[in-house]
Amino acid sequence: MSSIYGQQLKLSLFGQSHGAAIGMTLDGIPAGLAVDIPQLQSFLDRRAPGRQALTSPRQEPDEVEFLSGIVDGHTCGAPIAAIIRNRDIRREDYRTLADLPRPGHADFTAQVKYGDHRDSSGGGQFSGRLTAALCIAGGLCKQWLEMQDIHVGAHIIQVGTACAPRFDPMTPQLEQVGHIFPTLSAQASDMFQSEIQSAAHRGDSVGGRIECAIVGLPAGLGQPLFGGVENRLAQVVYAIPGAKNVGFGWSEEFAAHRGSETNDPFLAVNGTIQTATNHCGGILGGLTTGMPVIFDVTFKPTPSIALPQQTVRFSTLEAETLTVTGRHDPCIALRAVPVVEAAAAIAAFDLLLGGV
Repeated sequence: MSSIYGQQLKLSLFGQSHGAAIGMTLDGIPAGLAVDIPQLQSFLDRRAPGRQALTSPRQEPDEVEFLSGIVDGHTCGAPIAAIIRNRDIRREDYRTLADLPRPGHADFTAQVKYGDHRDSSGGGQFSGRLTAALCIAGGLCKQWLEMQDIHVGAHIIQVGTACAPRFDPMTPQLEQVGHIFPTLSAQASDMFQSEIQSAAHRGDSVGGRIECAIVGLPAGLGQPLFGGVENRLAQVVYAIPGAKNVGFGWSEEFAAHRGSETNDPFLAVNGTIQTATNHCGGILGGLTTGMPVIFDVTFKPTPSIALPQQTVRFSTLEAETLTVTGRHDPCIALRAVPVVEAAAAIAAFDLLLGGV
């Protein structure tokens, strides 16, 4: 059941990169929740390929089609099913990859598990294309969270060696993030675009890091041990292809500091307890503190690159040199920003549904 996520809601993803369609089902959603389809489509457009020079030139409108679960603009209590039809399909671009695994890609491990029955076109079910279906569910959850004054936003904080400022962990200014190039400033945007263009010009790719904030969650959501908020967020975030590290709050910075520096002092504010800082990223003991939940996701460079790479032919076990053709993003992080937001929104709404 690896394609299913959630405790209160149940999200299932299906489809392949160059199949007829990709899609999702979302069960456990209460009846009567409003759905703004134009707003959802705008969210999906942020992830869609072919919208910028620095993304894959694959042309996909990514128009969502609802099959069930929504009547007259509201949820009806039935499972929500939706698809996005694949339009710009080029299975022939991947014929050579059926016998030549791409270094850094799931081609090899998929062959070990599924043999010659695997779908090698565009990575099949391992493709980032399935994140469009994830964004259907996440876009809906974002709308329903906003009805409760809970907001989710993300931005790029690193591409290659170039780094940019992070959110204010106490009051993340989500509205400052640009959506054409998702950064907090024009300077960061220019810097990151230069890094991506440099890699793409050489036929290479580059990694990146995204920071995400969930603002407005009440204190006490989550459960200890295996039911912690970090666990539940990380599970859905790691479903995004290319995600290799998830950190919360100060993340790796904790190792270089002492407890006197990292502990968040408690304050009494207007009859509630808050923290004076937010180094913990809004989570203590697996439970939300009521402060913004802050985490970051590191994405590896896209494995499909034009530079020659060493591989081994499946059929003969002979060494080969592979040069990947086709249409690929030089930096996964650029289009992954709304996907990270979607993952965060799904996990947050799942937590709210159960109040745990």
